[in-house]
Amino acid sequence: MTADSAQPGLARRLGTTDAVAVGLGSMVGAGVFAAFAPAAQVAGSWLLAGLAVAAVVAYCNATASAQLAAQYPTSGGTYVYGRVRLGSWWGFVAGWGFVLGKTASCAAMALTFATYAAPAGWRRPVAVAAVIVLTSVNYRGVTRTARLTRIIVSVVLSALAVVVAAAWLGASPDLARANPLSTSGGGWHGVLQSAGLLFFAFAGYARIATMGEEVRDPARTIPRAILTALGLAVAVYAVIALTVLSTLGPDGVAATPAPLAAAVEAGSWGWAAAVVRVGGAAASLGALLALIAGIGRTSLAMARERDLPGWLAAVHPRFKVPHHAEVLLGAVVCVLVLTVDLRGAIGFSSFGVLVYYLVANLSAWTQTGVHRRYPRALQLIGAVGCAALVLSLPLNAVLVGSAVLLAGVMYRLSRVRGNTPGT
Repeated sequence: MTADSAQPGLARRLGTTDAVAVGLGSMVGAGVFAAFAPAAQVAGSWLLAGLAVAAVVAYCNATASAQLAAQYPTSGGTYVYGRVRLGSWWGFVAGWGFVLGKTASCAAMALTFATYAAPAGWRRPVAVAAVIVLTSVNYRGVTRTARLTRIIVSVVLSALAVVVAAAWLGASPDLARANPLSTSGGGWHGVLQSAGLLFFAFAGYARIATMGEEVRDPARTIPRAILTALGLAVAVYAVIALTVLSTLGPDGVAATPAPLAAAVEAGSWGWAAAVVRVGGAAASLGALLALIAGIGRTSLAMARERDLPGWLAAVHPRFKVPHHAEVLLGAVVCVLVLTVDLRGAIGFSSFGVLVYYLVANLSAWTQTGVHRRYPRALQLIGAVGCAALVLSLPLNAVLVGSAVLLAGVMYRLSRVRGNTPGT
């Protein structure tokens, strides 16, 4: 942590409401509009069980992140916690997995936005435009980021409320369709794999921890914001999952890439289909906005410790944001949007983020005294849960994720041996 003292700090401008909005904006969207269909394909009628497993693992991870963030209110999240509590290599693995996995998630969210907002031939250019605009918003300061996130979250929640009303009042839902025993499911492996895919929807709950250097009264604000945002997201996901299952049944959810739209179209509120499109676009923008902010702060922390090039540690003298890191991130995401098919990005992103939170649980396990806010049993459950969900992911995601992590380890090993001994 010695590098922090040599670098300019970020401004503490975020309160509890802003922090909850950033966390909620990071979650609501990815899961509701992207993860239910693939999860239903592997879990079948046990989709709600997969959601419950994902929520339990997410809660354990959230308590670990909240406990750590209260003690270490600086930028970088688990990258910093792993370095301090377990050693520099653990921190690097967490930070490397987070940055790479979430960079892929940025591109996926940009393309998801374009899918809802643009005709087929214009989706990639529109996705690039979205990345450029939101990178510019982040560049101008974190308070603008939080303000825009609050607006987006309000739009998304309003749209989801209309979708739920359209399904329950305009269609013919049947709670029996959501019964896990109503049809055959995917077994325990299907439940675990669906939980791993649905964890992608929860991965933003501790995003505010990566922005700990910009939160007022962090010891109080960060734990409260993390758990509040997670609780709200779990409630929203449960309502939406129950709604689409009751309306379409597990086979219907699995058969469509847009189960919310299909649930609305199954009823008499045809006009609400436009609401789904607006909600999907806004949700993707909210997730993309918060992703850019979180990755920029983790890159800043890694650059301060020379695990990434040192020029990424620059903080803008006026706007107090890691502007070099955010500009580079925006450029990389634009290249990915234009050149790569990211339909499999959910599995890869889940792999990296689950590794990130595995390190968080192991780090929180070592805390003692006044810094221990939650029972160690939660960290044990969280660590075992992360490992189990990683192993349950599609084989291709596990292999690619492992290869990328190994490449990162080899990169750092070369720097440690050649340039930065003792780190």
